[in-house]
Amino acid sequence: MAQKPRTFRGRVIKENEHRINAYITAPEVRLVGDNVEPNLYSLADALKIADDLGVDLVEISNNSTPPICRCVDYNKFLYEKKKKDKEVKAAAVKSENERNSFYTKYR
Repeated sequence: MAQKPRTFRGRVIKENEHRINAYITAPEVRLVGDNVEPNLYSLADALKIADDLGVDLVEISNNSTPPICRCVDYNKFLYEKKKKDKEVKAAAVKSENERNSFYTKYR
């Protein structure tokens, strides 16, 4: 009996969760962030504003028209997002443990 040939998937490339700077494709964006007046800007103007501030232009929501972008340091943004997700997860676990403890206590 012949064996199946092995298939090699190769390296799995993880894509970024958000588009940043030159990877944003929309011609117009709604810009928000610190030291920025919330308004509609062309992509070129938004990139220039982010560059002047020394931060990245990050596409927060691409589902809306035009997409919402924020002027923020991308690494700091990811760190804060991870921290927030971790706190939410810890709160959910704590809530679950308290509920289980309550039921065990009153059996």
